Amino acid sequence: MSRKTGGRPRLRALLGACCLLLVCVSAYQILSQLVREKRDAEAFQALIDQIGQDGPAVTPGPTAPAASAAPEPEGFHRYDVLYGQNHDLFGWIRIDETALNYPVMHTPDDPERYLRRAFDGTYSVSGVPFLDGDCYEGCGNYIVYGHHMKNGSMFATLSDYADEAFWRAHPTVHFDTVAQPGEYEVLAAFYAKAHTVDETDVFRYYNYTDLTGEAVFDDYLRQVRAAALYDTGVTAEYGDQLLTLSTCSYHTADGRFVVVARQKPT
Repeated sequence: MSRKTGGRPRLRALLGACCLLLVCVSAYQILSQLVREKRDAEAFQALIDQIGQDGPAVTPGPTAPAASAAPEPEGFHRYDVLYGQNHDLFGWIRIDETALNYPVMHTPDDPERYLRRAFDGTYSVSGVPFLDGDCYEGCGNYIVYGHHMKNGSMFATLSDYADEAFWRAHPTVHFDTVAQPGEYEVLAAFYAKAHTVDETDVFRYYNYTDLTGEAVFDDYLRQVRAAALYDTGVTAEYGDQLLTLSTCSYHTADGRFVVVARQKPT
């Protein structure tokens, strides 16, 4: 009897210690995540500061910093310094009045290099948005991937385009390459998924990296329009440069949310 009674306090103490340990571990994980998120945000802000708080802009050639290796035409030098720091830089993406304001990387030989890597190459949970490895300058469709972070950073903003009112308030995506500035008007937004190889009659939007063929361009545009959540009234024709932004979505297993935009004529 006394043996049983004496065992209960020890059991309660053990359970209490386990609970305390779990609380401490959880608190540590949450704190570590907050520290990482703060560090990532500060690192991106430092990059933004180098190109100007208001985002990319054209600056006169004579006053711009020189970068002999940067493939930029005369008069556009906003990214010279950043490109000098990291030649993997392909461009910069921004949506006004949102948190989406980031560099875009491109590493064809290692397509997902920046999935969990910061601009400076160190480990980062959020990574950096990156261009599909099969894309290239003039491919007709720049497909850019970014994480959907729970704190609203990276490409989390994209899912807001499921609401037509959000699109009306944010119809434009700014996407510059290091060579030239670009403005894109949102053409469509839709839910999708990463399909397995055995699935048939599905729209694998991520396979359309090369739209230089008219038939392929038309096929892609037809499927984008069919998947669109609402009609933006924006159209595209063969020869237009498209921009496809992709992030994770949790509406289904391996879900994705996609926004497609068309470059405005210059």
